[in-house]
Formats: sequence, C-alpha cells, structure tokens
Amino acid sequence: MTKIKNIFLAATLIGMAFSCKPKENMVYMEKQTTELDQEVKQAVFEGSHLQAGDLLDIKVTAFDDNAVRPFNLHSMNQSGNMIETPSNQTPQNNPQGYLVSNDGFIIFPVLGKIQVQNRTMSQLRDDLEHRLLEYLTDPLVSIRQLNFNITILGEVNKPGQYTSPSDKVTVFQALGMAGDMTPGGERTKVKLLRHENGTDKTYMVDLTDKNITSSPYYYMQQNDVLYVEPDKNSQIAANANPNRNLWFQIGGAALGVISLIIGLTR
Repeated sequence: MTKIKNIFLAATLIGMAFSCKPKENMVYMEKQTTELDQEVKQAVFEGSHLQAGDLLDIKVTAFDDNAVRPFNLHSMNQSGNMIETPSNQTPQNNPQGYLVSNDGFIIFPVLGKIQVQNRTMSQLRDDLEHRLLEYLTDPLVSIRQLNFNITILGEVNKPGQYTSPSDKVTVFQALGMAGDMTPGGERTKVKLLRHENGTDKTYMVDLTDKNITSSPYYYMQQNDVLYVEPDKNSQIAANANPNRNLWFQIGGAALGVISLIIGLTR
C-alpha cells in the first residue's frame, strides 16, 4: 500500500508541476528594484498628439458672457447654426465637439480653419487663447478629448477597444481596462503599435522593468494598440495540444484526491 501511495504522490507532484506557472516574470516592475521605498522615476506627461478623427470639446470663457457666446458650439447650436459631428453618428447620440478632419484641421467659430494635427491640447489651447485676444479680454480656453481610444488584444481577460474620458492613461491603466493580463501573458515583451508622423510604428515594452514609468511608452496615445503575446509555455502548450494545460490541471487534482483517499484508508 505504501508503494502505491508513493506512486500516486509522485504523480500528483508531476501534475502540479505541469499545471503551475513559475513566478518569474509574473510581477510588474520587478526588475532592478532593491528597496521597497526606492523612488520611481515618472515620465513627463506631454499629452496626446492630436490626429485626424479626434473629437474635441473646446469651451471658451471670458469676463463678458455675451462677447464669448459666438466662440462656443453650445451657443451656436442654440442659435440654430450647424455643429460638427462624425459622419457615422448623429447629434442626438454623440456629444458636441470639433472633429479633426482628414487633413488635420478643425473649423472654429469666427477664427475659421485651424491646423491641429500633431499638436498637443495644451499647444492648441495656448494658440486659441492668443488668437482670441483680438476679440476678448483675458480669454480662457479648456479642451477635452471626447473619443480617446485604446485597443488591447492578446493574452488579456477582456480584449477590445476602450474609450477613456481622459487622455492621461498609463499602460497599466490600459491593461486594467482589459481586466489585466492572463497568467499566460508575456510581460517582458508587450507590443505597442503607435501611429506617429503619418506612419505606424511598433515598439516592445517590458512591463517587469521599473524604468517603464520613465519610458515614452508609459502614457498611451490616441488609437494606440497593445498586443500581449502568449509566453513560451503557453505557446508550446497551444501548439502541442490546446487543452493540454487543462488536462494536466484536472489530472493533478484527480491524483491528489486519490492519494488523499488512500492515505485516509490505509
């Protein structure tokens, strides 16, 4: 009986070994960390660079409310003038905003056509405030992006496209939107697809490196795509048998129960 029990115990351990994943590379920002209270360098947030298809909420305020009315879409809508909306949506189901055209411009009340592509919202705000000085005293401009989109694919729990109410989104917050990585996700080589200067570029991001917080890829840009590849163990298991890990887990659990029964009935 002892010999049989030992065989089952050995089989159980083997099953558990195959069904468990090593802790290595499972922890975010684990590399190069020597102290718990070590200072983490923070990337400078410059804001997302505007591009075609962005929908912007721009509000102008000044001391004279009547003087500022012609510069706000809401006031224009009340007076019966047309507002801009994406071609595939209607004003009823889409917030009012300035849609950046394919050639990178918006049409702003009174000021006319303004180039915004590849500029940050703070740069656009400063430009508008400067232009408005011709018409208003001490104008203040606030800008908010209404359709900041990020796509997360691969080894995450909820892949898909997500819209954030803010353009200040870190790579970890983006993964949080998708329910975090699965245990089989490769944390050291996450692909980031980003549109820059008219071309699509691909970068590799190591989320186990604490220096990610000072990386230019720490903050997401409009229409970024994150792709989490499966790690080597997951790739091997998927190529050999898509259900291999599941069967190892079931087998390990079954052997454990059998071993327990033998031990209790000995």
